[in-house]
Amino acid sequence: MNRDRPIPSGPAHDEVETAMTTELPKGYDPHEAQQRWLAFWSAQGYEHSRPDAREPYTIVIPPPNVTGALHMGHALNNTLQDVLIRWRRMQGYNALWMPGTDHAGIATQAVVERLIYAQEKKTRRDLGREELVSRIWAWKDKYEARILGQLRQLGASCDWQRTRFTLDPVWRPRRAPDLFQDVQGRPDLPRANACKLGHAPAHLGGRRRNLHRGHQERLLDLQYPVKPRDEYSNPAGEFIRFSTTRPETMLGDTAVCVHPSDARYQHLIGKTVTIPLNGREIPIIADGLLADPALGTGCVKVTPAHDPNDYACWQRHPEIGIINILNPDGTINAEGGKYAGMDRYKAREAVVQEMETQGFFEGKEDRVIPLKYSDRSKTPIEPYLSDQWFVKMGDRDDGTPGFAQQAMAAVDDGRVKFFPARYANSYLDWLAEKRDWCISRQLWWGHQIPVWSLRTIPLPALSGMFACPELGTIFQEQDGKISLIATIPTRSSPMEK
Repeated sequence: MNRDRPIPSGPAHDEVETAMTTELPKGYDPHEAQQRWLAFWSAQGYEHSRPDAREPYTIVIPPPNVTGALHMGHALNNTLQDVLIRWRRMQGYNALWMPGTDHAGIATQAVVERLIYAQEKKTRRDLGREELVSRIWAWKDKYEARILGQLRQLGASCDWQRTRFTLDPVWRPRRAPDLFQDVQGRPDLPRANACKLGHAPAHLGGRRRNLHRGHQERLLDLQYPVKPRDEYSNPAGEFIRFSTTRPETMLGDTAVCVHPSDARYQHLIGKTVTIPLNGREIPIIADGLLADPALGTGCVKVTPAHDPNDYACWQRHPEIGIINILNPDGTINAEGGKYAGMDRYKAREAVVQEMETQGFFEGKEDRVIPLKYSDRSKTPIEPYLSDQWFVKMGDRDDGTPGFAQQAMAAVDDGRVKFFPARYANSYLDWLAEKRDWCISRQLWWGHQIPVWSLRTIPLPALSGMFACPELGTIFQEQDGKISLIATIPTRSSPMEK
């Protein structure tokens, strides 16, 4: 060691001396270290991906719903993604982990509606569309910031500069309308009735997933009188017996179903029965998919508007017709006759009493049956017929492959791969049914289908003319054709909302 070497001086020496004299903390503070390194990574742009010649490796984060906060499941899932993206980044790939959040239409609106009702005893109808959507946006801003902050605190190395929300303007104003109009007019997008799984009260939210619970219910044994072909046949009277837990739906029955191979009822197929509650005659039909000879009496009442299985039966036998007996709030509508306006549960008791009075009630039995509940409102699900928009998934009328077949072909030829591969079988089995895809929702939050109901006002002074205030237009009808003849400037039109 050269003792004669001069001692360094100047700014660099001062920095070294200062660093050497800094006192180390007695204990490790993870929060302090975490914040320091998160800021450092962000400042250096280590997580940001720019297109270049390197082989890309991309993960699109399963966007968490903006309904609250992340939980342990999110922590595990995102940690696994982070491990993969960091591994590939160190291997030299151009690795991109794309972050974002999901507007979660059904769930988020349900959460906010429930909060508003709990705090203010108001429903969305009380607030109106604009006010409700405004409140949901405020909820979104608060909880999205919380969710993204949680991901950052986990150390998730996402490309935060690319963060997206599923209602961002980059696609919100035009993607849904454009796609809808692209297929409108083609046979792929029909509007049709559907046996929608709904429930009341409406302010309690959506019906996305169903929970099956064992529930104590009264199984009622009832009967319909078979109408004789003439006054000489069946003079003693013949009845067809069935069981139900929802007797009020008899008001909407359009058939009674038996199995085609059930010898007990072969002679009744094609005859009719009379519903004692309203005197309506309905046919006895054979359907091997709906009726099971081994269950109960082997006879099933068919109410297509209020049971998914009965709805499917009506699709196979459209001649039986379909009758909706419920209002959206769960009360009986005008189709219920003297029971109209009654809550369905009160109507249930009244119907049973009427059947007993007329002598068509045979007995009851308390039995635990699987009952479907909404996972959001925790209330029993009440099937209800409504108008919905569907995308046709089956093959087109000219025989060319439809959407379902095209999606299946992409898996079969290897363009789409599943990991693990066994899940491809579940996907293909599901698509093979080629069921039409319902794309409409009874929501105010989310991508809006560009369809509006127009309110027209006849103009008495002008023959054949009527006005549409919403669009600010005047039309003329002549020889069955409607033509636009004038446009009136308005502050806004539905298409601008």
